[in-house]
Amino acid sequence: MLTVTQEPLPSLDALEPRWCALADRADASFFLGWTWMGSWLRATGARPDLVSVRDGAGDEIGLALLGAAREPRKLGRVRTLRLNESGDPLMDRPFIEYNAPLAARDHEVDVTQALAHHLARRRDWCVLRLSGVADDNLLVGAVPARRRILTDVSPAYGVSLAAVRGAVGDYLSLLSANTRSQIRRALRDHGDGDFGVERAADEVMIADWLGEMARLNAGRHADNAWDAPMFRAFAREIALAGRAAGAVDLLRVTIGGAVIGYLLNFVHGDRAMNYQSAFAEPVGPKDKPGLLTHMAAIAHYTGRGLSLYSLLAGKDRYKQSLATGAEELQWWQIERFSPALEAEYWLRRLLRR
Repeated sequence: MLTVTQEPLPSLDALEPRWCALADRADASFFLGWTWMGSWLRATGARPDLVSVRDGAGDEIGLALLGAAREPRKLGRVRTLRLNESGDPLMDRPFIEYNAPLAARDHEVDVTQALAHHLARRRDWCVLRLSGVADDNLLVGAVPARRRILTDVSPAYGVSLAAVRGAVGDYLSLLSANTRSQIRRALRDHGDGDFGVERAADEVMIADWLGEMARLNAGRHADNAWDAPMFRAFAREIALAGRAAGAVDLLRVTIGGAVIGYLLNFVHGDRAMNYQSAFAEPVGPKDKPGLLTHMAAIAHYTGRGLSLYSLLAGKDRYKQSLATGAEELQWWQIERFSPALEAEYWLRRLLRR
C-alpha cells in the first residue's frame, strides 16, 4: 500500500534533508539531485507543490514537484501542471532535462503509478507538461489522458570518452574529415599552442568568470538567457552549490595562454555535462573557439576517467559535429478532455487541411 500526499512546498531547510536522503537511494539524473533542485528553488523563488510517495512502512520512496499555472492557449487560458517546473517562464528558464519523479532504486514503477493515480484523481488541471524527459519515461503513458502530444524532440549529443581512450587520446580521429579540418585550421590560427583548463576555485573566481560569460554572450542570441537577472542568479547559485562536492565545474580554457572560452559543466556519476558556454571572439576567419574549448574539455574529462561528455539537449550543428553519439529527450503535453481543448484540437486539424 502506497500513500501519496501533496502539500505546499515546505521550507528549503526542511526539504533539503528529505530530498538528499532519497536521492542517495535513487539512480537519478543530476537534474533530480539537490544541487539542481535546491539551486533552482533558492535562485528563482519558485514555490511548486511537493508530492510525496511513502510505502506501507512509512518510508519515503518518491518525491516530485508540481507547478500550477493558467497557461494561454488559442481559446483561452488552461489549467496546467508541470513536473518539476513552476509554470512561470522566467523561473523555468534554467531548462530542466532528464526529468522524472525522484524515486528510490527499484521503486521507479511503483512511484510512477502512484503519482499517475494521484494525478488522475485531481480535478484541478487539464494539461500536464513533461519537459525534457527521456524517451523511455514511464509517466508519459501512465497518466490517463484524452490525448498525448509530443511537442518537441531534441538530441542530447555526447562524446564517448571511452572511445577517446580507445583511440589513445586521438579524439579527432573519431570525427568527420570536415570537422577535423576545421579544428586543425583553428589550431594553426593559435600557433598550435598548448591548451590550459582551469577550474574556478572560490567565490571570487566564480563571480568574475560568470560575469565574463554574460558579457561574451551579450548580443549573440535573439533569446539570450544571460540577459535575465534571474538566470544569472541561478548560474551563480548552482556554481557555488556544486563547487565543493565536485558536482559543478566552472572552467576557463586557454590556448597559448589566451582565454578562448568558459564552460559551466555538471559532473554526475560517470558523465560530465556541458550546461552553458561562452567563447572569445575568433582571432581569424578560420578560428573556431567553441570547437577548441570543447575539445580541451573532452581531453580534460577523458583524463579524469569519465565515460561521457554530454552536450545536453540542443539541435546546434556544432554539437553534432563534436559528438560520437546521441540520446533523445522529449517534451510532452498530456491533455484531459475539456470542451475548449477539444475545440482547439479540431480547429487545428481543420486549418491544417
